[in-house]
Amino acid sequence: MTLEEARAFFLSTDRFASEALGAQIDAVGIGSSKVSLDILPIHKRVGSAVMGGVYFTLADFAFAVATNDEHTRVVSLSSTINFHRQPRGQRMSAFAQVEWRGKTILSCTVQVAEADGSLLATMLVTGYVTQRGA
Repeated sequence: MTLEEARAFFLSTDRFASEALGAQIDAVGIGSSKVSLDILPIHKRVGSAVMGGVYFTLADFAFAVATNDEHTRVVSLSSTINFHRQPRGQRMSAFAQVEWRGKTILSCTVQVAEADGSLLATMLVTGYVTQRGA
């Protein structure tokens, strides 16, 4: 799937990530993706810290883009996220990479980072293939 096809497919169907969160798809590859967002006041909780759900949703969206296309459907069986620190800048990115893919199960790592590459969170995802590609 090309970057333009991924954007059209996901941004029209995953409205929570695109509209509510403001996530954008920056890159796609075979079993990989990069998504990002500009940190807005709506993403923050009391004390001006970015909500944990923002990290998780951005990482989950990166997982979805890396593992799904117009022919293949993968859902998360289990996700574990470790938060390392709050962002200092105004932009966050999530980089997903499928580490292992079996017939129906796969594992994926997602790193959430700032624009300068500083690590903010790490998520490990086990996915289940519900529909195979053509």
